[in-house]
Amino acid sequence: MTTDGILFDVDDTLVDTKGAFAAALAAVRAEYLPHVPREHEPEILSHWRTDPGGYYSRYTRGEMDHVTQRRLRAALLHETYGGAPVTESSFVAWDALFWGTFEKSWTAHDDARAAVDAVVAAGLRVGVVTNAATRLQEHKLRVAGLADLPVLVGVDTLGFGKPDPRVFLEGARLLGTDPTRTAYVGDEPTVDALAAHQARLTGVWLDRVGHRRGPGYAGSPAPDGGLRDVQDPDTLRAAGVLVITTLAELPAALGYGGSQTG
Repeated sequence: MTTDGILFDVDDTLVDTKGAFAAALAAVRAEYLPHVPREHEPEILSHWRTDPGGYYSRYTRGEMDHVTQRRLRAALLHETYGGAPVTESSFVAWDALFWGTFEKSWTAHDDARAAVDAVVAAGLRVGVVTNAATRLQEHKLRVAGLADLPVLVGVDTLGFGKPDPRVFLEGARLLGTDPTRTAYVGDEPTVDALAAHQARLTGVWLDRVGHRRGPGYAGSPAPDGGLRDVQDPDTLRAAGVLVITTLAELPAALGYGGSQTG
């Protein structure tokens, strides 16, 4: 295949957002859910990342703002683990602890910097398409040492996010590449990789070891009308998606790094 440009997701693709959430939720457990044993922190983290209420998905569809989705997720977390009810007023302090810890914990994955540099060295165009707000992700990438990556499309660009195909097509348009010669790399198998494939880009699922969100990640329909819980590599490959486990595998998967013809 010939690739002229690569679009990256941010969270859990370039930045270790899972690790940052783990730190933030550990602080929340200690302060607001002290009756929950520390050994249950991985379970609390899974609850947050799977978003069983589907609130983040509603945010990406333009149905609520970012703070509201976070407050509702906090309320559901407390309800699930027997914490005090989270109200609009009590959420202010809760969120100061959660978001403050989360923001201080942003770091790039070990393979992110080298992967971006390899794309640039190969003469390909590179950018970011994300389901978070543009300014937030620019700040996150700057903190993580990836400030040179342009955030081309955020959830605020079109008013909605992935898996809508228009998001990927807008990313390719702003990158200046034909969608069929553009790859999209993300950690979510259907919302990122399969949706990009269905938008005529090359969809690449970054299946990092230990980073799957787990069963039940089905807050909104997938692009094919099913639930967002397809996490089997063979199933995704059969659907036309490329699967890698580290960003170091990306050049071989897409065939760049040497001369390209096409």
